[in-house]
Amino acid sequence: MPEFLLLAATVILLMVAVGLVRILRGPADVDRLMAVQLLGTGGIAALLLLGIATSLPGAVDVALVLALLAAFAAVIFVTSLDSP
Repeated sequence: MPEFLLLAATVILLMVAVGLVRILRGPADVDRLMAVQLLGTGGIAALLLLGIATSLPGAVDVALVLALLAAFAAVIFVTSLDSP
């Protein structure tokens, strides 16, 4: 079972890497915002899967902090779009 969870975490991290390309080359600011949200969500999912697969309880705490940071990053990004 841990092997499957590690494989799933690897696939998620690969998808996050593809999202990083969208952040750099996004044709619009909205595309970049969605890619940043993907980065946060994928990082949280990968951390949770790795925490369960390796029995590290601290990974859940780090995932929760990442979720909080991703929410703040989205708010800051949206407010920067509104300012002239």
